[in-house]
Amino acid sequence: MSEHEYGAGPVAALRRIAFLLERGRADTYKVKAYRAAAAAILPLSEDELRERVTQKTLTDLPGVGASTASVIADALAGVLPDRLAKAEAEHGGPLTSGGTELRGLLRGDLHSHSDWSDGGSPIEEMVFTAMELGHEYLVLTDHSPRLTVAHGLSVERLTKQLAVIEAINGHVGAASGFTLLKGIEVDILDDGSLDQTDAMLARLDLRVASVHSKLAMERAAMTRRMVTAVSTTRMNVLGHCTGRLVTGSRGTRPGSTFDALAVFEACAEHGVAVEINSRPERRDPPSKLIELARDIGCLFSIDSDAHAPGQLDFLVLGCERAEAAGIEPDRIVNTWTRERLLTWANR
Repeated sequence: MSEHEYGAGPVAALRRIAFLLERGRADTYKVKAYRAAAAAILPLSEDELRERVTQKTLTDLPGVGASTASVIADALAGVLPDRLAKAEAEHGGPLTSGGTELRGLLRGDLHSHSDWSDGGSPIEEMVFTAMELGHEYLVLTDHSPRLTVAHGLSVERLTKQLAVIEAINGHVGAASGFTLLKGIEVDILDDGSLDQTDAMLARLDLRVASVHSKLAMERAAMTRRMVTAVSTTRMNVLGHCTGRLVTGSRGTRPGSTFDALAVFEACAEHGVAVEINSRPERRDPPSKLIELARDIGCLFSIDSDAHAPGQLDFLVLGCERAEAAGIEPDRIVNTWTRERLLTWANR
């Protein structure tokens, strides 16, 4: 097959473009057209699609516009679509020069979001992509109720989501070797308690807890807040601990100030993993704090914090930072088997 030939079909072409745009952190609205078009043509046979190309009626399908119709027509003709070639050139290369060895040891991702909160895609699309990337598990961690700007899940909505997760796992089947795990990214409230009921947290497989509000809280108060959460609640992973932003469309933001020694000593004592957040705009914790947590003896979790399927590929960025800090793979909880992970998370 020449470089201009294409044999994977129109649905694969549309999904690949969306994946690559997400990997390049494109705005969600720029990506949705490709995923919507893929969903629109998925039920149709190849003959039906070819007939629509001949009759020039592809754009009569809801969700298919002129640009996506061009992708579909090229893919059906066995020609590499121009938009796919451009996306591959812009976003298809390696994300980093390091981290690949550790990335190969990761079995899954403990921090991801769907369109149930502030993610851009349905749960099913996140699952399909995680499987394509070779994950053995993915923890779905949509936000908790207090984070209304992110459409955080109430007890009632989270209960419904758990039933959806069970249905998806039933559809995927144990033979696939993949499991979608039940989780949450729960807010650490001002007093160190968590923004979800204990009964609800007990129903989950794993809990990421993060500070999302009052990030400029005074140092001693922020330290008490975080140590209380780590020491007294049912949390497993301390998410993006400083809350900083170092680049990106949201602008920059300094990290919270707290006694990192006290917080990480609490994490080590209570078996809470410190997250190495792989999002390029976060790089959280800073390198010096990763090294401090390493020296104290903390466990770690390398997570994508993906809000779109293509962002699940960010894991290698966190792996590069963990390798640079010399963190042993067995201290990274998502190198563990699912059984070992769940035993630790629900001890």
